[in-house]
Amino acid sequence: MKKFLAFRLGMAVLFAVSLPLSAFAQADDDQITDASTLASAHAHTKHVGPRGHLNGQGHARFGTFDADSIGTFNGHYFTPGIDANGNVNNHWYFNTVGNPPQQGRTTTFNAPVVPVSLDLRNFDGSPRFVGGHPLISDVTPFITPVLNSPVFSNATWDTSDTPTQITDAVQRAEYWESAKSSWHTMLSPSVKTARKMILIRGTYAFALNHDGTCCAFVLVDFNAFVNALFPSGVPDNTTVIGAAEVAGDITTKDISSFLFPNTFLFEGNTSNCCILGFHSYDVEPGDASNGNLERRFVMNYSSWISPNIFGPTFTDVTALSHEIAETFNDPFVASDGIHNVTPWWLSPNGNCQNDLEDGDVIEGLPNATFPITMNGFTYHPQNEALLQWFEFQSPSDAFMGAYSYPNRSVLTSPSAPQAFNCGN
Repeated sequence: MKKFLAFRLGMAVLFAVSLPLSAFAQADDDQITDASTLASAHAHTKHVGPRGHLNGQGHARFGTFDADSIGTFNGHYFTPGIDANGNVNNHWYFNTVGNPPQQGRTTTFNAPVVPVSLDLRNFDGSPRFVGGHPLISDVTPFITPVLNSPVFSNATWDTSDTPTQITDAVQRAEYWESAKSSWHTMLSPSVKTARKMILIRGTYAFALNHDGTCCAFVLVDFNAFVNALFPSGVPDNTTVIGAAEVAGDITTKDISSFLFPNTFLFEGNTSNCCILGFHSYDVEPGDASNGNLERRFVMNYSSWISPNIFGPTFTDVTALSHEIAETFNDPFVASDGIHNVTPWWLSPNGNCQNDLEDGDVIEGLPNATFPITMNGFTYHPQNEALLQWFEFQSPSDAFMGAYSYPNRSVLTSPSAPQAFNCGN
């Protein structure tokens, strides 16, 4: 089961606005000749239901997830708002990755990074060549920059006495009032077996690099991508996630990232583009070895974004940082219909939602990313909305009264209460 940053059972998906089909001047029926055609796109989100292989295990209510998955803590807040059914509600529940901030101490999650290259094939499944070069989009050059980024490496932040990762710094800003100084939620990355996603002609389009090699970027049909990513059976060694599960590269106790090279998804046709990442979880049935608990493999698909494809600042780890931050605050994508469902909110970017997707609030806004130079590279992780923004809390009890972090000036006031579906 999975949640996409189309992003209830639900999934979060990050993607860029639709472009006119005429923007894709094609030399071949699926070759995009001008790699600059995506430069004017900006990010927004949608929701898609998770998928998986349920074993009939019911979702527990009132804060306990009866599942074999990562450790989380629960909380609640009171504020008047409209729920998903259009009813007035005052009591809201959340479920967050890690241990309660009041307890202090550091919680560290294994964070497998699974590099995934694209193998673009002909209609008959045979290898495809353009200009004598194989159509293989290689993720290898982006692995080390991702590991050196603030998502997985420590940097200095004003919410922590010691250097830490950006998502931990955001969480500490969010729980500033209640967290002990020793409270941290960290990721321990490790690169796992590289995987290859085979795509058949008709499900993708591509732009070549200036030297004629593959590829400046690849656009992939959303449904084809999802079917090649998530397992269709139990066990399933034919899909990217299925193979990683069978090999033991990812487990139910991990926060796993599937890293792709400039791989953006479209729906229907290439004019409806581009999804750059999503977070979700794959659901598999339990058995006697785990008490017959539903197994949840928490994961994200995130694309590395090379410079200037989507402009100068929406680049490198923007999508990955967005997805990891949302995983921390909404690990099971509001899938029980209770936890991380929020009052309806309306972002200045136009997004109208009712879930605790903290990246969706800020994507596409001015100063949406937070440039930070470390390890010899300037990265562009995304700023995130804080829980206080969703709570309509005024004043905010977050760090320095903030509603967004690391850049506190992106959101300077809480969301205003909204009618059902923001009145639409």
